[in-house]
Amino acid sequence: MTGSELLGIVLLFSLIAGIFVGFPIAFTLMILALVFGYIGFGGIVFDLMVFQSLGMMKEETLAAVPLFIFMGHILEQAGLMERLFKSFQFILAPVRGSLYLGVLLTATIFATATGIIGASVTVMGLMAAPVMIRAGYDPKLSAGSIAAGGTLGILIPPSVMLVVMGPVLGVSVIHLFAAAIVPGVLLSGLYIGYAMLRSFLNPQLGPPLPLEERATSYTQIIVEFISGIVPLGAIIFAALGSIIFGLATPTEAAAMGAFGATLLTAAYRRLTFPVLRDASYKTIQTSSMVLFLAVASNVYGSVFTRLGTGTWLASTILAIPVPPLALLALLMIVIFLLGWPLEWPAIILIFLPIFLPVVQALKFDLVWFGTLVAVNLQTAFLSPPVAMAAYYLKSVAPQWELRDIYRGMFDFMILQVIGLALVFFVPDVALWLPRVLFGP
Repeated sequence: MTGSELLGIVLLFSLIAGIFVGFPIAFTLMILALVFGYIGFGGIVFDLMVFQSLGMMKEETLAAVPLFIFMGHILEQAGLMERLFKSFQFILAPVRGSLYLGVLLTATIFATATGIIGASVTVMGLMAAPVMIRAGYDPKLSAGSIAAGGTLGILIPPSVMLVVMGPVLGVSVIHLFAAAIVPGVLLSGLYIGYAMLRSFLNPQLGPPLPLEERATSYTQIIVEFISGIVPLGAIIFAALGSIIFGLATPTEAAAMGAFGATLLTAAYRRLTFPVLRDASYKTIQTSSMVLFLAVASNVYGSVFTRLGTGTWLASTILAIPVPPLALLALLMIVIFLLGWPLEWPAIILIFLPIFLPVVQALKFDLVWFGTLVAVNLQTAFLSPPVAMAAYYLKSVAPQWELRDIYRGMFDFMILQVIGLALVFFVPDVALWLPRVLFGP
């Protein structure tokens, strides 16, 4: 190991130490990159910072990030999720476990219209938890259904995470979107099958809804369903359909989706100045965090690479005497563990570029690898001890004990691991749809 490679190792451990101490990640990245870069190769590090920052900000795909985030926040205010859930509640009322099914179907459909999870879990908890409590549903299974359904937004397109991941891996965001659809639907199916099977075997976990929670007429069911699903379907086609079928780039589709969501909110008479201000503020807040982190991690990564540590690390990992799939499984375990203390932007923008040379050397398909990472990070949102979805849910459903929320989420985390294993051992789960749409 040369002196510069050793300096890179110290740089990496300094970053990990800074993260665990609690320093802001973006500033930690930038300061460490400048300090260690200056020690390693002098004043040229400042030129490197300028060129890397300009290069990152010229990435057109990243312009879709604030637009998709705004679309998610504005749709949250339109009340579409409430209408969709209400229609499923009315249609499925006589069925055992109908509220579990309604929550998971609503979350799956709504995930195709928003790429953020905090809003989905929060709105779903506000909307479904009171009804589930009144109907005598099991708190653990209820909490697990809401949290697991809400996290689908991080995986199912138009996921903001996939938009950010595309340029990092150097693959098409459109291909990543297509690859994530089948795993997302597969996970949703596993969730639904589990909840309905348990309700069938033990009706006390999810009894049919009492008469006062049901629709008063078929007309009410039809009106609720049409008003909930038709407008949302138009938004989904504008944002996701136009991307998948090659009618628009991700940025153009995000703009259409954001504009359509704003018009829809106005049509439902929910578009007030406070609503617009709140959605804009949250969009700026999240987008600034993601994009500043993208710039800082790009500078950090270029210093790390120039020191030669990335190449040394890749060759060291590749020298481990195990099969390629075992090495990939090791990387997945590391990413899963990183998902406990870190949010997804930090993992994708900081650690994915470090792992990328290993994956490229092993000659794995990068679209498949990106899908594996996305499913893996969704698993981390459901896994103790951190499990951010639990805190989102606890804040809006204080009647449920955090212990019960964690216990319910653990069951769905097992299902998530099963889904991850299926994508891992059967790559066609992720690669079949991109192959059909875009060819080999």
